[in-house]
Amino acid sequence: MGRLQIAQERAADDLLSTNAFALTTGMLLDQQFPMERAFAGPAKILDRFGTLDPVAIAAADPETFADLCATPPAVHRYGRSMAERIQQLARVVVDEYDGDTAAIWTTAKTGEELFRRVRALPGFGEQKAKIFVALLAKQLDVKPRGWTKVTGDYGRKGYRSVADVTDPDSLQRVRDFKKAAKAAAKQ
Repeated sequence: MGRLQIAQERAADDLLSTNAFALTTGMLLDQQFPMERAFAGPAKILDRFGTLDPVAIAAADPETFADLCATPPAVHRYGRSMAERIQQLARVVVDEYDGDTAAIWTTAKTGEELFRRVRALPGFGEQKAKIFVALLAKQLDVKPRGWTKVTGDYGRKGYRSVADVTDPDSLQRVRDFKKAAKAAAKQ
């Protein structure tokens, strides 16, 4: 995996860059929460739980895992409900990909197949799936045939989403783009 700079914290970004489950969990957490804090969440889980092994997370006691995710500073604004989603994600990785999160994208033959796989993950709606496929392509060079078709505008050059965050400047540009888009939507 390439060197990511989404969380804007070295240890968290190193984890995102080397652990596919961490990266996928960060994307899961990226909703109704500041982007860099969402992507720092997996590092908090690793520190508190001791592992990001999907098998261990899927098997963890739900109440204990929820407490771990909700303890301040929480991994998300809705730490307890996100803990449940993280465990659901881990179960899918274990049951459908033999515990190998990266297999979600390394074994996809086409962009459409990759999009369908990501879209089927717990907590990944249509837009989030497009953004994650764009992130995989733009930053990790995962570009199965047809990836640009399934990502829409997120696959284009520019600063539209987390797929385009490579440093503090690009993070600000993405924030500015989102703010402008919200303002335009209100008019």
